[in-house]
Amino acid sequence: MKNPLRYQISEYDCGPTSLLNALSFLFQREEISPELIRNIMLYSLDCYGSGVLGKSGTSRMAMTFLSNWLDGVGKTGILPIASRHLSGREVWMESHSLIVDALHRNGVAVVRLYFEGEHYVLLTGEKDGRIYMFDPYYLPDGPVSDEVESTLEYPFRYNRIVPFSCFNREEGLYALGSEADREAVLVFDQRTRLTEEKDIEYFI
Repeated sequence: MKNPLRYQISEYDCGPTSLLNALSFLFQREEISPELIRNIMLYSLDCYGSGVLGKSGTSRMAMTFLSNWLDGVGKTGILPIASRHLSGREVWMESHSLIVDALHRNGVAVVRLYFEGEHYVLLTGEKDGRIYMFDPYYLPDGPVSDEVESTLEYPFRYNRIVPFSCFNREEGLYALGSEADREAVLVFDQRTRLTEEKDIEYFI
């Protein structure tokens, strides 16, 4: 059974929430072990704000570690998961970018971008230059923007539809920011990940 994607419960836990949403999107509830949940929560929320641990969210270092750890989990055979951490010029939104390619191969991407400050979201699909995204920051009416479509009708998949152009900016709603600061974590279920061998039509 799949769970609906969840919203963060504080102002700071968008990082671990988006990673947990990646697991919920890709895997059945019965497949997700408590160790995965425990370690995602244990190693995230590591940035200090006003002298309080976690009050500045989750660092890039923590996301890199968790991506590598999840990939290691897959290599042990505990769960058929694979993960890759992207940074800098690897993080870009266009038809042949690494992120969009991952979405076309049935993967997801946890991306750091800007929403009233640095923020993590989950990308779950792409069509015609628009990204299907689940933003864990709950706003019943969505953000105020003519570019972004908001919906609460697809709780298992997405709550925003965002054009490439929003992401590729350095400033503004859902901008990826400066190239040097960009970051994303790709996550796959190896059983459903499209490859040349699994789906030759993808390459035609």
